[in-house]
Amino acid sequence: MGQPKAPRHGSIQFWPRRRAKHSVARLRSWAPENKAKPLGFIGYKAGMTHLQVIDNRPRSLNKGEEVSVASTIIDCPPMTVAGVCFYDQHLTGVRKAGCVWADNLSKTLGRRIQLPKKKPSKTFDNFTQFQDVRLLVHSNPTAAAIGTKKPKLLEIALGGSNQEKLAYAKQVLGKDISVEEVFEPGNSLDIHGITKAKGFQGTVKRFGVPIRQHKAEKTKRGIGTLGPWHPNRVRYSVPQSGKMGFHLRTEYNKQLLKVGKNGAEVSPNGGITKYGLVKNNYLLIRGSVSGTKKRPVVLTKSIRPDHSMTKEAPQIKYVSVKP
Repeated sequence: MGQPKAPRHGSIQFWPRRRAKHSVARLRSWAPENKAKPLGFIGYKAGMTHLQVIDNRPRSLNKGEEVSVASTIIDCPPMTVAGVCFYDQHLTGVRKAGCVWADNLSKTLGRRIQLPKKKPSKTFDNFTQFQDVRLLVHSNPTAAAIGTKKPKLLEIALGGSNQEKLAYAKQVLGKDISVEEVFEPGNSLDIHGITKAKGFQGTVKRFGVPIRQHKAEKTKRGIGTLGPWHPNRVRYSVPQSGKMGFHLRTEYNKQLLKVGKNGAEVSPNGGITKYGLVKNNYLLIRGSVSGTKKRPVVLTKSIRPDHSMTKEAPQIKYVSVKP
């Protein structure tokens, strides 16, 4: 009998298996954009449905035919611009120089941070030279059916030149931004989300190691050994039990099928199971999105777009609203 061979269990592409610190994804880079507008948006995952669309993919065998497509519904209440952050260039990179706050801050933001009791003294006149400008925005969960009032706070980059960024920031400070101003149907998006948490799990579920025969020593669902005597330490590649899930994951190049205005178009009569009614603008994303229902996801412009993808959204013939 030959020696059995199998690929290793547990991808080292995501290593170490560290849980996310927050339920909102942390972003480290942004795609370039010539137009002065936000490069991201905060939405809430509502659930999934299926569509009947006219396939317009150029290399598809079903081009021009009606096909069924799985789709994720993202509830997108408007974001509020709470402040404008300025960055300066230093020896070690860009560093935050200060922030200009809006005069009419929402009371719900006080659930996330401590609101200033006095009117902030810094204005746009205090920042004449800067390297970058970003918007400090927060979501409005009270407008969605997620059962919480505590908003999510995030810095979002802007497109355009520095002067265009400054002019746009002055225009939207203290106002709401809708998802229609950021994305259009057919856009290629990156979805940054936090996966479902599964608690403390063993090596079989966590890494997919084989279950040993019943006569194996001491354990069936263990790996047998943590490694050799030398080096006298446990290597990082050895599968071990631990907490599983709640990881930050980014899915690249997800096609935006539709930007809807009426949430009743995708909501069943009794609401989406474990979510409720979609009351705001919504997005239909091709395929699935990581995370549980009601969890926030950050949608951004694709940082490494697939140029072979079609840039036009397919024609939607039918949207299933069955519960």
